[in-house]
Amino acid sequence: MKMFDVYPLYEVEPVRGEGSYVYTADGTKYLDLYGGHAVISIGHAHPRYVEAVAQQVAKLGFYSNSVQNSLQTALAERLGRVSGYADYSLFLCNSGAEANENAIKLASFHTGKRKLLAFGKAFHGRTSGAVAATDNPKIVAPFNCTANVEFVPLNDIAAVRERLATGEFCAVIIEGIQGVAGIHPPTDEFLRQLRAVTAESGVVLIADEIQSGYGRSGDFFAHQHSGIKADIVTVAKGIANGFPMGGVLIAPHFEAKPGMLGTTFGGNHLACAAAIAVLDVIESEHLVDNAREMGDYLISELQKIEKIREVRGRGLMVGIEIDGSAAELRRRLLFERKIFTGGAGASTVRLLPALTIGRADIDIFLKNFKELL
Repeated sequence: MKMFDVYPLYEVEPVRGEGSYVYTADGTKYLDLYGGHAVISIGHAHPRYVEAVAQQVAKLGFYSNSVQNSLQTALAERLGRVSGYADYSLFLCNSGAEANENAIKLASFHTGKRKLLAFGKAFHGRTSGAVAATDNPKIVAPFNCTANVEFVPLNDIAAVRERLATGEFCAVIIEGIQGVAGIHPPTDEFLRQLRAVTAESGVVLIADEIQSGYGRSGDFFAHQHSGIKADIVTVAKGIANGFPMGGVLIAPHFEAKPGMLGTTFGGNHLACAAAIAVLDVIESEHLVDNAREMGDYLISELQKIEKIREVRGRGLMVGIEIDGSAAELRRRLLFERKIFTGGAGASTVRLLPALTIGRADIDIFLKNFKELL
């Protein structure tokens, strides 16, 4: 048997990591400024994280959700406090796709409606329903799921008002910062207006914080820069620093009913131990503050480079628009300078480093990036 070939692969195989670096079997060292699509939040192999996962796997990795699991309760309490959503409930699952799928279900159950409003070029997951919430031409949703999704341009509140006035929509879903679309943050004023119009229309506001959450933007959630609260917030990626996990934060006005949502592996003991360790490190090492400070420094230094067309983003979620091929520049960064970066479209280099990154490593990237550019 061979692997089903759907991913283009670089001929580099990291076998271990430490902090912001990964290493191949021959000991070659690479600066990691991508972290597996923003998954590595607290750095590779953080000692506190390794200890927590090792201790838990030696005791119990998984048992059914039909029994009590105090680690789930501990995680919910900690996440609520750290994120500013202490009065919300938490549903745990395995990925961002599942988180958004369940968020859409909840909105539909709550309102009795099925249509979803999303924003052009947003990307929300890999299940049938979640894939429908993207107009990425490379992704085709099966079973005509897209019939229940409409798109409007980002930051166009008039278009939102016009569509919600039809009374057909259960929810609006918006990324705190659009990631795959090339790092496009909605404006703070647009988010405040969006919160107001969804409340007026009785439509659920879903904040997709799967990539932009967990401190990456310099606030715990990117939408919090605008001062709003969403009805539902979806999380994944950085929640467990590489262990597969997702979650849905749910406002108090949603009524939980037995059997409404379900999962086999969601909230298992090992995932919860990993997620609690991540929050321990985020708090004790002040990583949200570090993301904001290092992000400000990175963005300000990039803006000084004349050959860059545009720098977008917040905190440590940065898109660099260049003239020419981003794919070729990324390949040269990787093979000539031993630096991992990400892409978003033909001309955008995407940076999603660990929240632990320091100025010295940012300077290494800036030096090599300027030389190759």
